[in-house]
Amino acid sequence: MAERIEYDEFAYFHENAREYGIPYAAAPLVRRDSMEVAPGRRVSFLVWGEGDPEYVFLHGGGQNAHTWDTVALALGRPLLAIDLPGHGHSDDVAHPGHLSPQDNAADVAHVVRRFAPNAKVVVGMSLGGLTTIALGAHAPELVRRAVLVDVTPGVNAEKSQAISNFVRGPATFASFEELLARTIEHNATRTVESLRRGILHNAMQLEDGSWMWRYRRFAGGGTVGGATTEHPNWGPLWDLLGAASAPVLLVRGMRVQSVVDDADVTELMRRRPDAVVIEVAEAGHSVQGDTPVELAEMIRDFAAR
Repeated sequence: MAERIEYDEFAYFHENAREYGIPYAAAPLVRRDSMEVAPGRRVSFLVWGEGDPEYVFLHGGGQNAHTWDTVALALGRPLLAIDLPGHGHSDDVAHPGHLSPQDNAADVAHVVRRFAPNAKVVVGMSLGGLTTIALGAHAPELVRRAVLVDVTPGVNAEKSQAISNFVRGPATFASFEELLARTIEHNATRTVESLRRGILHNAMQLEDGSWMWRYRRFAGGGTVGGATTEHPNWGPLWDLLGAASAPVLLVRGMRVQSVVDDADVTELMRRRPDAVVIEVAEAGHSVQGDTPVELAEMIRDFAAR
């Protein structure tokens, strides 16, 4: 049987800080909490710091709240990082087997309304960005400013192919080393140290020593793999984004695996001429993983406008 690997989700912050040169005098104050959003179904989240959270973070498909750890350390402010339904420590989605930003938004709204009602900014990456758009329509009072990290409603099967290939891969792995090797293969821009941390947060070791991802494998989920089915059409979210009153910042990764192209930016500016677009040359789709300190500064500046 494979060796058991002990996991403490709060034991790695010093590694994040060291890797990105963030001052680290003491461990940050972080706790895990959860809230029932429907009978028998809970959404889990991380609460950083004390006082009213100033930021809300929503991760991408196949990820979890810890994807924002380095960004949170760089910001050094109270914030909320949520595990989307069917991800991390949260229970399944409202309609098992399907993936819907609107369903996610309805669940997230319960959490934000109770724990971060005065947040200045909602930050969403990929699926979390689409959920942010839906949240702005579902509960506009909760989205004062929206940061979309490398995503628009223009994402489709072709643009997300490389990411889908990784997330739709094997459900289980015989060893941690096998899981790490596959993750390195599909994330060439990231350090092995950061990928190892990411796996520990996003996978669990089973009784027989094998490993499986924490996220739900959706059938027909596009960005969150499963059966080979048609990619969802996120196009209707353009109308919601265009009608929203909250200021919008799009942070676009310019390296391989970004799912945003020039046509998406053109459409965004057509619908939201007031939107701000920042291109990050050294980041791909996962801007928070490639350039987290720079992303934190962008978010801080946008919140202060």
